[in-house]
Amino acid sequence: MSDRQLADWRKHALKLESEINKVVVGQQSPIRLITTAIFARGHVLLEGDVGVGKTTLLRAFTRGIGGGYQRIEGTIDLMPNDLVYHTYLGEDGKPHVSPGPLLMSGENLSVFFFNEINRARPQVHSLLLRVMAERTLTAFNKEHFFPHMLVFADRNQVEKEETFDIPSAARDRFMMEIPIVVPSDPLIREELMFNPKFHNVDALVSTVEADILEFDKVNAFARIIQTSIDASPTLRRYALDLWLATKSPEQFGVKVPGVEMSRLIVSGASPRGVSMLLSAARVNAWLNNREAVIPEDIHAVFHETIAHRLVFSPVYEMRRTEIARELLSGIVNAVSAP
Repeated sequence: MSDRQLADWRKHALKLESEINKVVVGQQSPIRLITTAIFARGHVLLEGDVGVGKTTLLRAFTRGIGGGYQRIEGTIDLMPNDLVYHTYLGEDGKPHVSPGPLLMSGENLSVFFFNEINRARPQVHSLLLRVMAERTLTAFNKEHFFPHMLVFADRNQVEKEETFDIPSAARDRFMMEIPIVVPSDPLIREELMFNPKFHNVDALVSTVEADILEFDKVNAFARIIQTSIDASPTLRRYALDLWLATKSPEQFGVKVPGVEMSRLIVSGASPRGVSMLLSAARVNAWLNNREAVIPEDIHAVFHETIAHRLVFSPVYEMRRTEIARELLSGIVNAVSAP
């Protein structure tokens, strides 16, 4: 692909970000990370309190990308089949079956949002993870394909009753976990809370220019980014050193206050995690008009692609967010960049 075509796609990607930033204000960093995940074709966990705009954000992205948007709420009584079909009594008094959220948009499904995924049972997680990995599903004696689908999932991290922790192998299927927090700027906070335009999600999302990207062409272009943006052998060795440091941080001299480092790590990042880290870094380099990955591209996505893959000793799990931030910052500072 020519530099001109790479530049044209970049222009569209930056326009998409600009449109989203108009309706979801104060979230420039999460918007950049979601744009990165879209072009790296990675599924995303969203971390954040209730009411911070996750639904608005995803609906706005779907409008700008094109394709179908579907959403399901995690509940304790949700069953795997609820993702696939609904049963109901028709006016004729007979039972009928209609497509569930996974099938409703067919092959045009672009964004699937699983809200409060940890309220759903492990059997539901199992089905979703299989669809995420294979992008296919067998139902009604037919194979259904979701070639353009990205899954976004949100975890309820406040209430622990009737929730099921997502196992580490399941978390590893997600390319990133992206925090969505209330903006710190008091003027933006006031605007979000008291300006009526931010309270009507339908009207707000409708102001985003539609189909800035052609959703059914992103897969092909994503593969081109991965082959066009170079990652030198030195850069790849640096990524491997970062990976080794997540497994044995004490060997790199990394310390976290109040933590016995020899007891902290049960499991570091997976090889899949390092692969996804480099995929995201290549996209970050492309978005910044670079032809090759530099350490800053890895740093831009390091925490979001690695933190949720780490497994800590149970004694430290309650402080996971704080410890992961300190640990990964320490690793970036300790491992020599090329």
